[in-house]
Amino acid sequence: MTFKSVLGVATALTLVAGSAALAETITIATVNNGDMIRMQGYTDDFTAKTGHTVEWVTLEENVLRQRVTTDISTKGGAFDIMTIGMYETPIWGSNGWLVALDDLSADYDAGDILPAMAGGLSHDGTLYAAPFYGESSMVMYRTDLMEKAGLEMPAAPSWSFIAKAAREMTDRDNGINGICLRGKAGWGEGGAFITAMSNSFGARWFDEDWNAQFDTREWSDTLNFFVNMMSDSGPAGYATNGFNENLSLFQQGKCGMWIDATVAASFVTNPNDSTVADKVGFALAPDNGMGVRSNWLWAWALAIPAGTQKEAAAKQFIEWATSKDYIELVAANEGWANVPPGARTSLYENANYKDVPFAQMTLDSILSADPTNSTVDPSPYVGIQFAAIPEFAGIATEVSQEFSAVYAGQQSVEDALAKAQALTNDAMEAAGYR
Repeated sequence: MTFKSVLGVATALTLVAGSAALAETITIATVNNGDMIRMQGYTDDFTAKTGHTVEWVTLEENVLRQRVTTDISTKGGAFDIMTIGMYETPIWGSNGWLVALDDLSADYDAGDILPAMAGGLSHDGTLYAAPFYGESSMVMYRTDLMEKAGLEMPAAPSWSFIAKAAREMTDRDNGINGICLRGKAGWGEGGAFITAMSNSFGARWFDEDWNAQFDTREWSDTLNFFVNMMSDSGPAGYATNGFNENLSLFQQGKCGMWIDATVAASFVTNPNDSTVADKVGFALAPDNGMGVRSNWLWAWALAIPAGTQKEAAAKQFIEWATSKDYIELVAANEGWANVPPGARTSLYENANYKDVPFAQMTLDSILSADPTNSTVDPSPYVGIQFAAIPEFAGIATEVSQEFSAVYAGQQSVEDALAKAQALTNDAMEAAGYR
């Protein structure tokens, strides 16, 4: 071997050693839904491009929220990246708990993020979390069962139509429920659904002086309508059903309709997982004739807790996972219907994506959601399925537990609303709002 070739080998070894020295192992906490699990399957692509490896902590939605909130508020340091949403991001950003994402690379094109998503993941104009996907909510329904019932789903249905269709499609003898909806306790599970629904009935969490509003006719109308519809047409045990449970029921052909996150559309139309993939239609979330629909606005996003020792590697992962290139990677391997939706403007300008049957309804749902004007009567908070104040998560978790007890037949609607009124006012008074 010549001196020159020996020098070349030595140089190569030095480069490899240098890369290894720079490589990090980052720990990411995420939610156990289909898109996040799919992302984990592509981690080798990230490692090949950067040298960094990833350890995943994958948790059920309620558990994830509890774990990451505890970790970041106590400066536990367990995670280098957290999967959080539009509720946590502005609050944690303002507290100085998150690393600002204002220096992402030009190739990343942060300006391509849908304004609704960027706005909800920012504080004072600074982005603190990058959306992996964005969503609203909409109606997903069985076209064959709707036709069998002699009905036609409007593009923008009312709650009265939904209740009627649910009754007509219910077939207990064959295990078909007319409608499947979240009843599971948790502010982001059943709590999110019933809050978004209540907006369309004219309800709100607080009046303009931060007084709880659960003692109103509007909240009574909302909860009674929900309970009656689910008793007539919903699955047994719906009090413990959240997103994943209802997804499974729908994919098994056990639901006539499901009103939930727009991101679910790719799962219910995937023939590898859904027995009804070729029989699914879409419509806007229902209204009640009061000018407000019942769709929410959300993003599952990736954020970096302040104090991590691996900030540079964490930013590289966020750029990789929420990039245009990642979308292309998934499309090339699994088809355009399975890419993460609702985060980037360019996706909805892509000719390949325009052929996806739920693409336009997803975008229409996202664009119609207004977190700054989400209620019929004025309210003092920003948010559709939540109120963007630090105290909300704790209060709403308790309220959702009272509601789930109604769904389980353990107490009356009236008792639940009275308890919700009292505990909410007590908490708001203790926090100095009243």
